[in-house]
Amino acid sequence: MTALSLDGRPTVAEPGETVAVALARAGRDAFATSISGEPRGPLCGMGICHECRVTIDGERHRLACLTPCAEGMRIGDTLPPMAPRARLVESCEVLVIGGGPAGLAAASAAHQAGADVLLLDEQPALGGAIGKRPDPASIGFRVRSATRVVAALPGALLAEDERSALQVRYRRLILATGARELFLPIPGWTLPGAMGAGALQLLAKGGWPVAGKRVLLGGTGPLLLAAAAGLKQRGARVIGVAELAPRARINRFALGLWRQPGKLAQAARLSFALAGVPLWTGSFVRRIDGEGKVASATVSVRGKERTLACDLVGTGFGLVPNLELPALLGCATDEGRVRVDELCRTSVNEVFCAGEGTQIGGADKSIIEGRIAGLCAAGREGDARRLLPRRRRALDFAHELERCYPAPARWDHLQDDTIVCRCEDVRWGALRDAADFRSARLHTRVGMGACQGRVCGAALAILKGFSRTEARPPASPARLETLAFDEVTP
Repeated sequence: MTALSLDGRPTVAEPGETVAVALARAGRDAFATSISGEPRGPLCGMGICHECRVTIDGERHRLACLTPCAEGMRIGDTLPPMAPRARLVESCEVLVIGGGPAGLAAASAAHQAGADVLLLDEQPALGGAIGKRPDPASIGFRVRSATRVVAALPGALLAEDERSALQVRYRRLILATGARELFLPIPGWTLPGAMGAGALQLLAKGGWPVAGKRVLLGGTGPLLLAAAAGLKQRGARVIGVAELAPRARINRFALGLWRQPGKLAQAARLSFALAGVPLWTGSFVRRIDGEGKVASATVSVRGKERTLACDLVGTGFGLVPNLELPALLGCATDEGRVRVDELCRTSVNEVFCAGEGTQIGGADKSIIEGRIAGLCAAGREGDARRLLPRRRRALDFAHELERCYPAPARWDHLQDDTIVCRCEDVRWGALRDAADFRSARLHTRVGMGACQGRVCGAALAILKGFSRTEARPPASPARLETLAFDEVTP
């Protein structure tokens, strides 16, 4: 066990648990208070929403979901400021950003081809948000985990970790920045206990207490079923899954899985694991209710409403690529994804992109694109081209997935007092008549909070048709001493 203190009281955590899980085990429903005084808990579980910020060892605004517990750690105490961080400079031939399936495949391929490789990942452990953890003994390239990229410099990236600011100079860059859940606002979605479906699965996998809890899931996409199966396996009482897609479309998609035997086997395993769990198609979660935390939710099932008592609600409407870093580097995008050629080259010279950033398609597509990008970055274009048929098959599946589970074309289930921007508590009534994202931001501060519009920006693309193509550094909230390290060091 790991000994630590919470608000001055001694407590313990299981080995490998994050601070977020330790707080939940200690009975903490709300982690923070919003600017208008609402209690808030985690939403995304992967460092996007910034609603799990706590004070750790005297440093404010640490992300509890990304911070592993450590012996002697003090959570919530006010302590003297930490000493200034070190300023480090590293160089490599191939720099890979992202430690999920695409990033690991890219780094491995480039390293095996003889390149000097460095991989940066903001998660504390490699494998991505819900991917398998690789065997450390199998990794021959350099890795810096728990390191977040802040800005792009000429020929280098600026990043930071808990103890240092870091400049990384590179010759070729592979972006494998992955994707995040698409959240759409629902009345009551800011209550502690309401979070992303994938986030709930991820946190439960890390030890978040769900055994015996009544869980409702809603939204669209296969991630809902995977989350439901994972939660049920960990003892949760999954009371239902509200899937927005109609049953006829899902059945057509399922009939085409014979072309993908591996996917067909996965679907069969999910169906078996979820025996007895209600699946309502053509349905959605209309509202969430409770005093200080989730107590019930109302589901619209093909036009008829029912209210269900529950302890946790997970919603998610598919995935959206993380485009902040590609945009900072000037990579061209089309329809919300990075534009690449068949060899995963972007519009910027010597910059590649692989995985969910080019098209949402799952781990198989991410891995094959990662290998292609890694081989090309290491100068092995001929070997990369031999993988193109596999990439085309993976893209075919990605297009089928998108056709079956599209994000909603519209979302008109809001009330004027429904919060859209969680960071700044901006409500739908203040945004209803806004002409574009810029004017909405100037008048309401929407998108100007800690998450930098990652949650509300994607939602407003559906609610209002707003586009957000501009990118400004820092890409994520950063320490001032890191931003002062903004010139490339000789």
